[in-house]
Amino acid sequence: MMKKYTLGTLALGILATSACQNTSGQNEEAEKLATEAIEIHDEIMPQISTFSKHEILIDSLLQNLSLLKTVDSNLDTAETNKKFSTLKGDLESATDKMMVWMKEYVADSTDVNYQKAEVNRISELKTEFEQVTYEAESLLAPFKK
Repeated sequence: MMKKYTLGTLALGILATSACQNTSGQNEEAEKLATEAIEIHDEIMPQISTFSKHEILIDSLLQNLSLLKTVDSNLDTAETNKKFSTLKGDLESATDKMMVWMKEYVADSTDVNYQKAEVNRISELKTEFEQVTYEAESLLAPFKK
């Protein structure tokens, strides 16, 4: 009877040890993913100040469309208004999504699947930031001094 108990205890000990090692490995992977998510965040976050500057320029341009029309008589003010308004909305949306991500993100979560999903989420946001940056640079380039 004593041998069975000892073997059972030994088996439980081995299972517990392997479970702890597995958890440790998961923690390391979760930490690595969290670091990746924060690195992506840190890469794109500074663009928000540029987005704000673009929004100010867009507001100014929208208020002065008639003046722009006097400089370029071929300017379609309705189309230009639509483009500027759409761009401003895209800039605001990207900024809002970053704020929501930062508020919701749990950097110290040890859930590997959660961290993977968050890396995907912030990566998609990075792509959106790149697209909005390209749109802004293309549309606003003629109006920057």
